[in-house]
Parts: sequence; C-alpha cells; structure tokens
Amino acid sequence: MIIPDFDHSSSRKILNWMCLGNLTVQEYRTMNIYVIVGTCNYYFHSLMSERSILSLPHDETRVLLHSCCAPCAGDILETLVASKIEVTLFFYNPNIHPRHEYDIRKEENKRFAEQLQIPFVDADYDMENWFLRTKGLEFDPERGQRCAICFDMRFERTALYAYEQGFKVFSSTVGVSRWKDMEQVNESGLQAASRYPGLTYWTYNWRKGGGSQRMVEIAKHAHFYQQEYCGCAHSLREINQKRQRAGRDRVKIGVKYY
Repeated sequence: MIIPDFDHSSSRKILNWMCLGNLTVQEYRTMNIYVIVGTCNYYFHSLMSERSILSLPHDETRVLLHSCCAPCAGDILETLVASKIEVTLFFYNPNIHPRHEYDIRKEENKRFAEQLQIPFVDADYDMENWFLRTKGLEFDPERGQRCAICFDMRFERTALYAYEQGFKVFSSTVGVSRWKDMEQVNESGLQAASRYPGLTYWTYNWRKGGGSQRMVEIAKHAHFYQQEYCGCAHSLREINQKRQRAGRDRVKIGVKYY
C-alpha cells in the first residue's frame, strides 16, 4: 500500500530498501511514491537525511556501537545499515536503576537489533561497581562530574571489548540526546580509546541533519519504551522531586511507550 504521511521534502531521503522481518520498504524516486510490500503488525519507516551514507574513520568497515537505549539507537543503527557498515550493538549500562527499568531498556534494544539482524552483546549489570565509582556525587547536577565518571565507566568496558574482539572503531548512542554534553561524551570516548593501540572512538555528531527528530519518529513507529529519566537512581530521584514540586505523579516504571 502507499504510505500517505511520509515527509517528501527534498532534504530527506528514504532507504532504497530495507527489510524488517517480513516488511520491505521500497522507494520509487521518479514518482516520489513510497510503497510497503508485505504484511506486518505495524509499518516502520526510516527517513534519512543527506548524511545517509557515512564512512568510518580510517576506511574501516565495522564498528562496535555502545547503546544506552533503543530510542537513541534507532536512527543511528538505520544510518549505519544504510551505509553498509557492519555494526555490533554493545549494551553495558550499569547506571540504569532499578533492575526492572534496566531489563526493559535492554530488551527493547535487543528487539530492535534482532529486527535489523544486528549482533547484540549483553554485558554485565555491574550496578554495585557503578555506585562505588560515583560515591560522593549523589547530588551532582546533570552534565557534572558524576556523568563524566558514568561515561568513563561504560566506555572503558566498551573499548576493552572492542580491542579484544578486533574492532578498530567504536562509538556510542549517548551523545544523540540533547540532555547530554556532547563534548563530555566525546572526551570520555577518546580517553577510553587511547588505552588501546589502533583503537579509535568515532565522534560523529548524530544530532545534526535532523537526527534528534528522526530518533523520535522511529521510536513512535517502533513503539519503543519511553523512559522518563536518564537512568540512574539519582536522576530518578531528581525528576520525582521536580514532579512533586509541580504537582505531578511520580515516574512509573514500565508503563509509558511511544
């Protein structure tokens, strides 16, 4: 059937083709018509910007991508697939609290990776170590030292796995969020990569070219779980305090979806 609600602006491109299970999206450029072939429970589209075809640093062909959550990973994964880059998803996020929230975010990541036929690496839930490393910074503000230590911890583990498995390039989805300090994220990534010879942290700005907007669009069509706080126990406390002051209900784990 013809999809009536795609954005046909000249600044956007759709993948020439993409298979998600039994769903195939095809493009007929000359007629500017988009067609879905196949049957499924939902339709999924990926609007690509002019940055749709990317190249990795040093002409590498594969990348290890640390992922914080499915919504942040959506546009990035589709862009990498469209660019014919071999990507492996690495999930290591011991900051996420409580465990139920962690499990939901991990399963959403895993579900999307399986749809795209992307390898998914499930690392340890090292929560006790995370609390130990951030001790004394419980009331540090967002984008402060606690966040820097959190990034360091997650990227150190990602870099180690990348080196052990022969990856020359790794990156992360964390920086796509407008709530994060991109320079802070990149600094942690570069520092982690510097520990190992021949390893590069890819500092690509995933926000540019409408990346943040497509992140939301993909999340809605995939019906991803919509987390309502960054992930750690301290961010959950802070958001609940803000809600209480505004007369709103506390965050409910596992309830809200796009």
